[in-house]
Amino acid sequence: MGLFNFFTQEIAIDLGTANTLIIHNDEVVVNEPSIVALDRNNPKLLLAVGKKALMMHEKTHESIRTVRPLRDGVIADFNAAELMIRELIKMVYPKKPWMAPSWRMMICIPSSITEVEKRAVRDSAEQAGAKEVYLIHEPMAAALGIGIDVEEPVGNMIIDIGGGTTGITVIALAGIVCDQSIRVAGDEFTADIMEALRRYHSLLIGERTAEQIKIQVGAAMKDLENPPDDIPVNGRDLVTGIPKQVMVSYQEVADALDKSVFKIE
Repeated sequence: MGLFNFFTQEIAIDLGTANTLIIHNDEVVVNEPSIVALDRNNPKLLLAVGKKALMMHEKTHESIRTVRPLRDGVIADFNAAELMIRELIKMVYPKKPWMAPSWRMMICIPSSITEVEKRAVRDSAEQAGAKEVYLIHEPMAAALGIGIDVEEPVGNMIIDIGGGTTGITVIALAGIVCDQSIRVAGDEFTADIMEALRRYHSLLIGERTAEQIKIQVGAAMKDLENPPDDIPVNGRDLVTGIPKQVMVSYQEVADALDKSVFKIE
């Protein structure tokens, strides 16, 4: 049994719609976008994963397709998810060990997940080489991570705005008292920014550009004490069809995100 434990490695995986993190020995060893690039002629052939696949996104030719295996916090493409988890786990040890370890995995899941979706997560992990799989709800993991004593008879509200879903949960006595999950989160914010630039500037931009705008000048309020500087954004003019550049401010982004933020509130 001791020998078995020696060859068993423990990792924790946060399977996110936008990014996937892997923690090993109390350190984040993998932090990659949740996206893969696959060969259209052979869906089992993985061409790239994570940052490399993200660089290909919206720039592929007919033989390559980029896939985001997770949508709204759950697995939408089982095959792509399995390939992605398998490749990301390999990044834990960049140099291949002389004997492949057995993996004991802890995986974060949304609190609103169904039994079918739980089975998909478990099956994907087992297919990727896990000997033992444990699932923990994301709000509970977040509460433990920030040092809340979840066993106290005190209600603590956790709001987790992810890529696909926003989870609002009240935790007390080591359990979830009530929770609400809505499918309005980071992806919806990105779509709002794309739509706002199309409507107000007649500018067509891609998902990656909208994501960068959100990261650099994203805001939920129009009055900030230390506002970020306006940033130049390149795209295609929908009227003339030629490239053009516009300056985007944080107030414009706050205005674009207003409806989605209101839904979360």
